[in-house]
Amino acid sequence: MTAENVSANTPTVLERTYEILSAHGLTTIFGNPGSNELPFLAGMPDDFDYVLGLHEGAATGMAEGFARATGLPVLVNLHAASGTGNAMGALTNAHYSHAPLVVLAGQQIRGTVGQEVMLANVDAALLPRPLVKHSHEPLAAQDVPRAVSHAVLEAATEPRGPVYLSVPYDDWRTPALPDDALLAGRRVRTAGGLSQELVEEVAQRLAGFDAPVLVLGPDVDANGAQDAAVELAERLGAPVWIAPSPTRCPFPTSHPHFRGVLPPGIASVRERLEDHDGVLVVGAPILRYHRWEPDSYLPAGTQVLHLTSDVAEAARAPYGDAIVAAVGQALAALAAEVTDRGTRLEYRTATKPAGKSTEATTAEVSATSAATETSATGTSAADAREGLMRGEEVLEVLDAQRTDDVVYVNETTTLDLTFLETVTVDRPNMYHFPASGGLGFGLPAAVGFALGDPDATVVAVVGDGSAHYGLSALHTAAQRRTRTVFVIVNNGTYGALRRFAKALDALDSPGLDVPGVDVVALAHGYGVPGTRATTRAEFEAAYADALAATGPVLIDVRVAGE
Repeated sequence: MTAENVSANTPTVLERTYEILSAHGLTTIFGNPGSNELPFLAGMPDDFDYVLGLHEGAATGMAEGFARATGLPVLVNLHAASGTGNAMGALTNAHYSHAPLVVLAGQQIRGTVGQEVMLANVDAALLPRPLVKHSHEPLAAQDVPRAVSHAVLEAATEPRGPVYLSVPYDDWRTPALPDDALLAGRRVRTAGGLSQELVEEVAQRLAGFDAPVLVLGPDVDANGAQDAAVELAERLGAPVWIAPSPTRCPFPTSHPHFRGVLPPGIASVRERLEDHDGVLVVGAPILRYHRWEPDSYLPAGTQVLHLTSDVAEAARAPYGDAIVAAVGQALAALAAEVTDRGTRLEYRTATKPAGKSTEATTAEVSATSAATETSATGTSAADAREGLMRGEEVLEVLDAQRTDDVVYVNETTTLDLTFLETVTVDRPNMYHFPASGGLGFGLPAAVGFALGDPDATVVAVVGDGSAHYGLSALHTAAQRRTRTVFVIVNNGTYGALRRFAKALDALDSPGLDVPGVDVVALAHGYGVPGTRATTRAEFEAAYADALAATGPVLIDVRVAGE
């Protein structure tokens, strides 16, 4: 079909694409436009909303926050190869958090790509792999609507995750195929719960454990299955640990069965599972270790059952029997099937199971040892004279002033293990953390979440090093008047990196400190009110004022250094 033999009323590829996006609710677009994207954006319907990010990484991070708030797929518009490259760190987080992002990248005119003209995206489908579930550039302009439909449905199908589609900008004016009208009505649903036979088999295996323990991951929270997790833990009489480096909080931290967050090291995890003969891991990989602690994975005789919606997570695990199924449905079915043992646990008195030593492991000591001139409180003598807080005190203030509508976005890598030990998180979708090592998540994700859930007060707790990777998100917060409180935990250094430098005997490495940056002045430049706090009393007052504000506020909190 060519333009010559098609009626002027025939819909174009662009019009059919917007029909598909609208039918699936992808009417909010996050992006930073370039020349290749203008023909797509110029045709945007009036009921769509374009959210401008001043950097592609920030736009992608905001889209992930929006997806976490709404639970729906979100469209990200990137500029060819350069914009995609800028977004790769954020795509790393989106990939490992199963964020359903539809990334639509502009491409040069189809007939010129092979010449590698300026802004051509050479081997476009290859560029974002392996950080996307699906990556494609249609071989013909008239395949674009079908490819868009494919991308949306792929992103939203379990296991959810980002997908990538590159479209030459001269494709948009091409007449669409007549049958493309069918695409907007398509749906793909998965009926992935456990069969009754598997429910009974898993329940019997759990019944055979004398001392079962649950290890829960972010997909429990993402699937709204916290209540089922609580019921299962209570009926089993089992303590609950959260899987290492949690991106969400799958279990109420105020519940008596909660035991804490597993540290991301083999020896540390093994030690905490020592008294258990059966482990049920749900909604998390097995397990995302980080620091190297050579040891055997499990205590002798301990069995592991793994329940996940991601077949790749199941296949790559180094131990355990895995079942791939919809996490929420499976947890509910198991909770109803298992026999109630009538055992309820007391609140924990330490961050380890009863009977275990509360002393840190050798690996933990080496990874988190304090500076030479540090007092017993963890504050250096100089910092103590200045009245500076410890980072943990910032979290104590957050918990003391917790409100019913607060949602936390955490990117303080020095406090990742401490956050859920200190701040009460007892509602679904209340806590968010980056899923991988790509810095720049905190500020953009908080803005995106606030856009997706305007009723929430989003508190972003971000390290002073991490903040600079996504600082331009403050512009979007100011323009959109989002309900966001940005708490910059400022110790003047890359704290987590400095701890690793101590553990690896590499403190002579350059670039560990971030001195001399006025974050408050930068916030003012973007249009966000900012203030500085150097004592606990100042922070308590500033945070209370920020919670009462109607728009974004930034607080630069000076805390004791490493």
